[in-house]
Amino acid sequence: MVGLNAQWQALQKQLDRLEMQTRKARGEARRRLKRVERQTRVAVRKALRDAEPRVRKAVDEATRIGRGLRAGVRAGAAAYRSDGGRRSRPK
Repeated sequence: MVGLNAQWQALQKQLDRLEMQTRKARGEARRRLKRVERQTRVAVRKALRDAEPRVRKAVDEATRIGRGLRAGVRAGAAAYRSDGGRRSRPK
């Protein structure tokens, strides 16, 4: 019986050590995860801050090009209508 009690106590000590190691590993993993999340948030914020002016500029430019294109089409259609069909197409 003495041998069994010694084994039981050794197993209890080993279990306690494993429990402490598990708590420590869990805490370290939690800290690492928080740090990675923070770094990711900072990187995304920075990327958005850097990209936003360029995107706004591209949208403005596309809007200007679209306005110019529509004005050109309107002017061409008006010129065609005002011509009255006098111009003949080359054959």
